[in-house]
Amino acid sequence: MRLSTLSAIGAALLHSTAFAAGIETRPVSFQNEGVTLAGTLYLPADYKPGEKRPGVLVTGAWTSIKEQMSGLYAEEMAERGFIALAFDFRGWGQSGGNIRFKEDPAAKTDDIVAAADYMTTLPEIDAGKIAGLGICASAGYMAAAASGNPDFTAISLVAPWLHDKAIVERIYGGADGVSRLIAISREAEEAERNGQPRMIVAASANDSTALMYQIPYYTEPTRGLIPQYDNKFNLASWEPWLTYDSVATGDRLDKPTLIVHSEAAAVPQGTHAFLARLHGDASEIWLDGVTQFDFYDNPQHVTRAADAAGAHFERINKGT
Repeated sequence: MRLSTLSAIGAALLHSTAFAAGIETRPVSFQNEGVTLAGTLYLPADYKPGEKRPGVLVTGAWTSIKEQMSGLYAEEMAERGFIALAFDFRGWGQSGGNIRFKEDPAAKTDDIVAAADYMTTLPEIDAGKIAGLGICASAGYMAAAASGNPDFTAISLVAPWLHDKAIVERIYGGADGVSRLIAISREAEEAERNGQPRMIVAASANDSTALMYQIPYYTEPTRGLIPQYDNKFNLASWEPWLTYDSVATGDRLDKPTLIVHSEAAAVPQGTHAFLARLHGDASEIWLDGVTQFDFYDNPQHVTRAADAAGAHFERINKGT
């Protein structure tokens, strides 16, 4: 099934089944490679002790923590009847890890695998009905983690940032620009080994050396610039990030997949290339004029994306 517009799936998908209030949250933790990862579990308002509900594992954009967009979408999933988990990756937020603030696709993918495995052990969750919802950069990580993994039944990717070598060079100043950043990354990696990690500010409205200078959401205290946000970026991130081919994860993805995106959001060409590689149950919804950052917290667009993801997961859980 491939859908090109939101209207193609009908007005029923836009109807939210959310409960107005009463979502219960619980702090949880689990282990991966000897490191404790911190998470928040979201339970529906009408959850009754002893029930087993379908689960949704939610992950967010690069440099983000569980109190940002992943937590918001986890709450949205709980409002739609799922038990949802948002967590901090190794080295970020409240999670442990000696290497801090490094955007490492391989490590983050491994953390998603560990989080899904942890969800299968929770008595509140139906272990045979766990889905993944990846936002922005973690879309590629989620797709990789779900591929060949029996813990996942389906995934949904919201505003996915999916890139390959050509897209990376287009965004980061051509082959020379990418080479310069990789050289910085290798120097930072060596410094890290010597106990001197090299960090920069992740987001700033005033500091032009920040990773995200004058970028919406991350620089706004009423949106992403919350007190819990680490707001740091390890320069050793550049090589693993720039050499990661998230488009190619589509070749291996074997789970029913829904993508919600917009041509006005980030790197839509990467999503089109990713979709072309899928070989199975795949659907796509393209919203008009929605920016990348609106997908993170704009109530109208979050609701539309969450409704679509919830409907997708429910369809797969029912076997239809």
